[in-house]
Amino acid sequence: MTEGGGADPQDKARLVEIELDEASIARSTPDVEHERAVAIYDLIEENRFEPAGELEGPFRLRLSILEKRLVFEVTFEDGRPAVTHILSLTPLRKIIKDYFLICESYFEAIRSATPSQIEAIDMGRRGVHNDGSQILMERLEGKIALDMQTARRLFTLICALHWKG
Repeated sequence: MTEGGGADPQDKARLVEIELDEASIARSTPDVEHERAVAIYDLIEENRFEPAGELEGPFRLRLSILEKRLVFEVTFEDGRPAVTHILSLTPLRKIIKDYFLICESYFEAIRSATPSQIEAIDMGRRGVHNDGSQILMERLEGKIALDMQTARRLFTLICALHWKG
């Protein structure tokens, strides 16, 4: 990463573009849309994404859900196919459900709760988010190497796909 916090253009183990399959998602609340946009922006700004093998990036990633499976379609920056990984969503289902519930509470709290109540809910939300990110890293072990921040942002986007699915 560069000193300014953005991605180093010389770093090959990174994503330069993220696409969410439009057929897999539905438009949602402004809060959800905002979370999605922030996650994509932050992910492009700073990430570590390194598919296993002798693949040299940077990479583009297309996320989708196909037949209740999570699809990571990775291409090289010029669009040539690199690798595709298809993962079962079963290990993520409970944590995604928990994350949705706590996010609903958080978005409601922002509108009417005290700052200390909002902070307590947000701490819980971040904890569940970290748990989901850790599961994602474990599921991708040996396939794609990620750092925790990249896994967190990808988990947010996977949840965005799941809002319809």
